This record gives sequence, C-alpha cells and structure tokens, in this order.
Amino acid sequence: MSTKISIQNLFFTYKDGTEALKNISFDIYENEIFVLFGPSRGGKSTLLRLLNRLSDLTENTKRQGVILFNNKDIFERGTDVSQLRRQISMVFAIPTPLPCTVRDNLTFGLKMSGINDPIVLEERVVRSLKQAALWDEVKDRLDKSAFALSGGQKQRLCLARSLALEPQVVVLDNPTSGLDPLSTAVVEESLYELKQRYTIIMVPHSVQQAARVAGRAAFLLDGELIELDRAGKLFSRPQDKRTEDYITGRYG
Repeated sequence: MSTKISIQNLFFTYKDGTEALKNISFDIYENEIFVLFGPSRGGKSTLLRLLNRLSDLTENTKRQGVILFNNKDIFERGTDVSQLRRQISMVFAIPTPLPCTVRDNLTFGLKMSGINDPIVLEERVVRSLKQAALWDEVKDRLDKSAFALSGGQKQRLCLARSLALEPQVVVLDNPTSGLDPLSTAVVEESLYELKQRYTIIMVPHSVQQAARVAGRAAFLLDGELIELDRAGKLFSRPQDKRTEDYITGRYG
C-alpha cells in the first residue's frame, strides 16, 4: 500500500503543560478509511488539527516530531499552509454553512482559489454534491439559503464544500455527532464511495461507528497510541487490555 501520511515520533504540549500527544508514530495509507477512537482528551482532535496545521492557530504550544504528507514534512519552512489545508481538508462536528445559497457555499472556496470558469464551477458543484450523497435532495434548491437545510443536509453540504476543492485527504472530526440515525447512515454509506478517490481520516461518534466504517483503526488514550490494527481484528480480538476495556464499555 502507498503511504499518504507518515507520523513519526510526534509530541504535542499545550501552554498549560498538558501533554496531548506522546511519541505517536504510524502511517496512513492512500484510499483507506482510517479511524482514531478513544475517550475524550485522548489526543484525537489535537492530532487531526496537526495534520493540516490548524494547530498553528493555538498559541504557546510545543511540538516535536514529523508529519510527512506525500513524503514531505508539512512543518518544513516555506510550506504553503493555505495549499496544505486545501489538500488535507477538514470537516468539523458542528456544520457551519456560509450565510448564502447552497451553490455559493460550494463555489466560494473555489473562487477564492482562483477558479472562475462557470463551466468548471458548475461541474464541481454537481460532482461534490453527488459525492456527499446530497445532490438528489438539493438539486432544485441550489439557489436557496443553505440555512434552510436540515442538520444532516448541512453536514453533508460542509462535506461537499470540502470535496469541491478536490483535496487528497478528507479529515472528519466526529461528523455525525448531532445527526439522527438515518442521516448518520447516509453519511457512513457515502464514505465507502469517497475512499475510492480520497484518503479519509475520521474520529467517529462511537465505538460502534468506528467498527462499522474503519479499514484500520487506532486507539488513543491519554495522548498515547495504545493499539493499531485492521478494524476486523482490533474490534474483535484486541491485544491490549485497555483497548478491550474501552471497546466493551468497561472504561470511558
């Protein structure tokens, strides 16, 4: 398998002295769904934010170690951070559509990156909505306010907005936490289609969701990588008792 992201001896400490990540090392492969799971304050969201340097926005932190994206250190001097964030795009737990139409939500980032050809913009709108399993629901509402969409539709719109920029990696931080079971199922189903084109890194809503969607999964606890394996093995035959306790509900 081709390695897309390689995390090597990564440490991260916040200004209050909290060690969020402690010597984390593993690889993420191209076109896989890789899941990070574990209790709160385990380091999952911190790690996601490091992947596209959103961590830069938090002051007085300390980082050691390397993150390679396509074999290049993302923290290397001269890295175009805006370009990095287009290539490793993040979708957050709380959907935040822009205060404009569905279409404008999808074309705003494209125009900001210099794409203004109406044909290209329309192609990106249609394709990203289809990839996010939203096209059939909004194709007649593209020029209506995005705020009129349901919660599940807003979440998929934010995913489509990310996909419109044609990233290489899609990072999902608990993207179904506020959704009903039906909307959650739609989002999960779309992930299997998306991994054909993208590498997907996800923090799930629950252990059950992690087991459903992951190709491989990593269990993080108190900033440490406890166990990493193929999902089928990790969730049925974990090697570490701490992983087993968390999966079976005896911890966290």
